Amino acid sequence: MKRLYLVRHAQSEYNEKGIFQGRLDSDLTPLGFVQARLLAREFLKKKVDIIYSSPQRRAYKTALTISDVLGTQLVVDERLREMSFGEYEGKHFWSMLEAHKDIFLNWLSNPVKHPLPTQESMEEFEKRVRSFLEDVKSSHYQNMLIVAHGGTLHAIVCLLTGIGLENLWNIHMDNAGITEIHMEGEKSTLVYLNKLCHTRQLT
Repeated sequence: MKRLYLVRHAQSEYNEKGIFQGRLDSDLTPLGFVQARLLAREFLKKKVDIIYSSPQRRAYKTALTISDVLGTQLVVDERLREMSFGEYEGKHFWSMLEAHKDIFLNWLSNPVKHPLPTQESMEEFEKRVRSFLEDVKSSHYQNMLIVAHGGTLHAIVCLLTGIGLENLWNIHMDNAGITEIHMEGEKSTLVYLNKLCHTRQLT
């Protein structure tokens, strides 16, 4: 059995400002660096054979913090980049929702049927995430930590559980949230979603 720990990156500067990021890059906030350290402490309690990370700064710095504390190999994988949201990247989420309410609500309800105007195609997005998962399935590692972004991690959950990418935004993962999935052959079991117990001391 393989254990996958999915971790959404810690808080970024654009998260704090409510800016739609996608392929744009921003660093971790001071709170984000604290969240990353708390994640690292949480994973000291678990067996982790390898860490995979998106190359984008917010994910990479979260993964690097965990890797440094655990002394575990970190591998950057381009396939874990966030989905590109096209022309909406760099804009404030709530102002976009006001200006393009119907487009946005349709996209949130079913991004396969109602993609954003210039986003990365759902076909290409699914193709790269599936490619990563095929490598995970054939890997000799049993306990893998994957640090990436909301869209990418949601896609992993959707594809492994068979609920389809039309449900991409019906899943929610907070900054520094942990999700665990067990894989046995072609069967995958969602053990828990968006665990945040390790961040309680911040509230």
